[in-house]
Amino acid sequence: MKYFFLSDGWTYGRVWEFGGLWDQLSWGRKPEIKRLDCGVLQQQEILWLYAVEDAVLMVEVEPRQDFQATPSIGQVVLKRLISAEQAIEVLNHAESIFNSATQA
Repeated sequence: MKYFFLSDGWTYGRVWEFGGLWDQLSWGRKPEIKRLDCGVLQQQEILWLYAVEDAVLMVEVEPRQDFQATPSIGQVVLKRLISAEQAIEVLNHAESIFNSATQA
């Protein structure tokens, strides 16, 4: 598994694998991307931990349309994925850690 942290109010879009953009016809399915029940608070920002399958190399993220209070152009960022050890390091240095059951 690989991991990434994503700000609350952001979502993922296109996904890249070794051959380029993820092709659902070739793979026969969508990529496995799951938000875990773990979040951190860093610099007054909530970041949620996501797990992705090993075949995924990179994920495009952008603000959710329903989350923006004011219209904006919105920024698209390509997220590099991290290992389990790197995710644990982020968790160790977070201001606070919580699970989704503690967030409403």
